[in-house]
Amino acid sequence: MTKSTRLAGLLLSSLLMCSGAFAADNVIKPTRGTIDSVNDSSIQVTTRQGEKLDVKLTDQTKVNSVSKGQISDIKADSFIGTAAVPQADGTLKALEVHVFAPSLRGSGEGFNPFESADGKINTMTNGTVGKLVNSNGRTLTVKYHDAEKTVVVPDDVPVVLLAPGDRSLLKPGVKIVLFATKDDKGQLSARGIAAGKEGVAPPM
Repeated sequence: MTKSTRLAGLLLSSLLMCSGAFAADNVIKPTRGTIDSVNDSSIQVTTRQGEKLDVKLTDQTKVNSVSKGQISDIKADSFIGTAAVPQADGTLKALEVHVFAPSLRGSGEGFNPFESADGKINTMTNGTVGKLVNSNGRTLTVKYHDAEKTVVVPDDVPVVLLAPGDRSLLKPGVKIVLFATKDDKGQLSARGIAAGKEGVAPPM
């Protein structure tokens, strides 16, 4: 399994309420883009790099909504995920934070390498907020399994709310993060889609 496959599985686990990394070798890395058109069986997407994709929708395609949040949504005992950059002092500096709906609690719990939106390999931590200090943003502990990380969340970091969704979210102009498989003929099939609501671009 390639590093890109492993990273895609980890993010798929995080966003689509899987119990662990999806291990299929034909999972491609997360694709960020905008929906161009939609029909009953597929979506057409333009990636951030300008590539045009035709992606099948199947009965197994999962859709989650990504809506705008605010830093005050990060509360003690909430379950969150955060893409972050390790700091010299051992803390993590958040690049974004997504707060899971209660029904998604436990999704992708853990600490793993992660390919951020800029293509760099950083980290993804999914866990429960413990100690929380409100000063120049948020400094918080994120507990997962038998471990924890200290995360610094600057005031200007995007915060979003992640919740179960459906295909009604898939409309032209909607910004998405797509997780897909590719068959031996090159056809993409959506395994999962994180879809922005009301103009939100998923920051993860």
